[in-house]
Amino acid sequence: MNIPSSDLFRYDGTRSFAIQDTQTRLKDIYEDKQQYQQLLRSYVEELDELQSVMYAHDRYGLLLIFQAMDAAGKDSTIKHVLTGVNPMGVKVHSFKRPTEHELDHDYMWRSNLLLPQRGMIAVFNRSYYEEVLVAKVHPEIITRHQRIPAELTKDLDKVWQHRYQDMVNLETYLYHNGIRTIKFFLNVSFQEQADRLISRIRTPLKNWKFEEGDVTEREQWDKYQQAYEDCINATGTEVAPWYVIPADDKKNMRLLVGKIIVEEMKKLDMSYPATDEEQRQKLQQLVNVIQAQTANR
Repeated sequence: MNIPSSDLFRYDGTRSFAIQDTQTRLKDIYEDKQQYQQLLRSYVEELDELQSVMYAHDRYGLLLIFQAMDAAGKDSTIKHVLTGVNPMGVKVHSFKRPTEHELDHDYMWRSNLLLPQRGMIAVFNRSYYEEVLVAKVHPEIITRHQRIPAELTKDLDKVWQHRYQDMVNLETYLYHNGIRTIKFFLNVSFQEQADRLISRIRTPLKNWKFEEGDVTEREQWDKYQQAYEDCINATGTEVAPWYVIPADDKKNMRLLVGKIIVEEMKKLDMSYPATDEEQRQKLQQLVNVIQAQTANR
């Protein structure tokens, strides 16, 4: 077994990203199902411990962003990698089509409300990046539906550049405040997406996951691929990198995501708060009190 270096999947502005040259499938990085489960469990256990330290340290927060084409496996990856981490320390937020109330605010308002506090991990299943992905493929979202003054949407190229910069500025601002951002693009192939959509149709228990719009959006596949390429090249930075993860094999994908989150969290200068001599003496006094209570009962 040889798990590839995370650097192979990292895009932080130091190299360009070309989606047509990027793999959607790797050779198995696990020998069998048992080893896959052992590896995944070890990553989850490390994540749980690291999150506990983060919570006690109370200086850092972590924002995990998952973006992908439909049926790439965002939900299952979040579920498998983060199930087992103390639920008090993790909050998962899924972003759907904006509501009328949300449209009355700036486009990042709804996500800014849900940014992680110190000690916490916030997971965004889709995010503000939809505003340069779906909106770029369907620009009428900007020109007709987002209630932005018309003079600000005449030049759409400027709109995208401004939004890329807004996102970089936000993530840099978060970094300066101790909130780290890690972004994942789960890169599924056209054929694999087709197989998964058909499976959703043919499996009654999966019918609820299927939407007719997913089929329509497949017709825009090339435009989405270009939008992802442009976005990752424009917004991948040292302080908020993108990781492009091959998504045709879900087990490989989950292991890589777990490994990367663990590695990124280990870079943080975190520790449990130290106990000084005075505190230790007070704690020992409390031990004595508890023991006396037990003895006298």
